[in-house]
Amino acid sequence: MPTAPHTGPLPARRSRWGEHGLAWAFLLPSLVVFVLFIGYPLGRTLYLSGHANDLFGAPSRYVGFKHYTDLFASADFVRTLTTTALFTLFTVVPGVLGALVLVLLLENRIRGVRLLRSAFALPFAFSVASASVVFAVFFNPASGVLNGLLSHVGLGPIGWLTDSRYALLSVAVTTVWMNLGYNVLVLSAGIGSIPGEILEAARIDGASGLRLARSITVPMLGPNLFFLTVVSTVHALQSFGQIHILTKGGPDGSTRTLVYSVYEKAFAYGSSDFGTASAQAVVLLVVVLACTAVQFGVLERKVHYA
Repeated sequence: MPTAPHTGPLPARRSRWGEHGLAWAFLLPSLVVFVLFIGYPLGRTLYLSGHANDLFGAPSRYVGFKHYTDLFASADFVRTLTTTALFTLFTVVPGVLGALVLVLLLENRIRGVRLLRSAFALPFAFSVASASVVFAVFFNPASGVLNGLLSHVGLGPIGWLTDSRYALLSVAVTTVWMNLGYNVLVLSAGIGSIPGEILEAARIDGASGLRLARSITVPMLGPNLFFLTVVSTVHALQSFGQIHILTKGGPDGSTRTLVYSVYEKAFAYGSSDFGTASAQAVVLLVVVLACTAVQFGVLERKVHYA
């Protein structure tokens, strides 16, 4: 007699293979994108950093770690690292703390608070290019708004973008303004997620104003502040557009950050020193990873997750 078809559960081994195959099928598009846009560029950068190149930028011979040793023996590169650190400090700290102060002030029950929130979040809608052009008008030494205000109080004009004493600070102010809208949105969302009963209990206990912010609001915003600190640091280390539009790394290299130095070595002014540029890019990657690791190792311990 013919046997009845098997209708029971599939063997466990065949079921596991099917699940694994389905999982890899879902992961395959992401893996392809990762390899094409992250894995291959990173591998190519490491390869170029260990090779000298000809006039056309093609790798010619293996030089090992020579590009790295030459970089750290160069006073210009050390100055570039210092400028990058100062630019990061000038943008991350005011950007995060300024947004925190604004959000805390906007929590007060004042008229038009919704309009003010929208106004402070508006910079998030500006692109890097458009915001840089606007600030280039503000910083114009001849017809700029800032020098016009200085002339009304009897002060002489300042070369905001042409004087090495002010150029880095001017670019940092532009960057802080561009990041302010995003920071305000993130912190506003964080305040909105704080349970109302916690704030109400604190007010019943007599906490208000600065004491309420210091004891309740700011600690509850710990995850948001930590997130903004990490993201703002990475963005500052990778900033390029505003530097290129406003100062092009000048004057006298005072705004030449590590990212802009990579651009100058690889592409600017007909340059094709891809070996040195790739070595600088690897150093930048290490700096970003080191900053992120330190922030996760130090700051995250003080974060309170509700």
